Amino acid sequence: MKRRLLLSASAAAGLALSGCASQDIESYASQTPVLDLRSYFNGQLTAYGLFTDRSGAVVKRFTVLMLCSWSGNEGVLDESFTYSDGTTQKRIWRLTQLPDGRYTGRADDVVGQASGQTRGNAFHWTYTLSLPVDGKVYEVQFDDWMYLMTDTVMLNKATMRKFGIRLGEVTLAFTKHSV
Repeated sequence: MKRRLLLSASAAAGLALSGCASQDIESYASQTPVLDLRSYFNGQLTAYGLFTDRSGAVVKRFTVLMLCSWSGNEGVLDESFTYSDGTTQKRIWRLTQLPDGRYTGRADDVVGQASGQTRGNAFHWTYTLSLPVDGKVYEVQFDDWMYLMTDTVMLNKATMRKFGIRLGEVTLAFTKHSV
C-alpha cells in the first residue's frame, strides 16, 4: 500500500513539474515563414485581442492600432488600445535589436527592461508590467509568445502570473496593413 501511494505521488509530482516546463525558442528555428521583427513591426498594424481569466472566461476584449517604425537597430511601437467597455490606453514600446535575434524593450508601464529572442517564425518575450486594476497597480509577469503565420498575420499568446500563480492569458491576432 505504501509503495503504491509512493508511486502515485511520484507520478503526480512528475506530471506537475512537466506542466511547469516552458517552451524552448530554439525548437522554432526551422519554422517558416521566418519572423523578421523589424520588418513585421514596421508601418501600421491592427490587433484584436482578449484577456481570459484562469477559468478561461473572457474578461476583456480590445483592439490595438499600432504605428511602428525603425531607425537602425532602434524601433518604436506606438500602441493605442480601445477596450470593449470604451476605455482607452496608450503604450509606446522602444525596442533595441541585439545580435543573435535578441531584443530588449522599454515602455512607461514596464518595470525594468523586457527581453526577447526570435527564432524561425517565433518571438519569445518576457517582462513585468504595472497593471492598474480597480484603483490599485499590480506588477504582473508576462511570458509572451508570438508566431508569424503569414507575411501579414501574427498570433500572440501571453500568460500572466503574479507570485508564480497563473492569473490568465492574453490572446491577440495582429494584421499588418498593406503599404
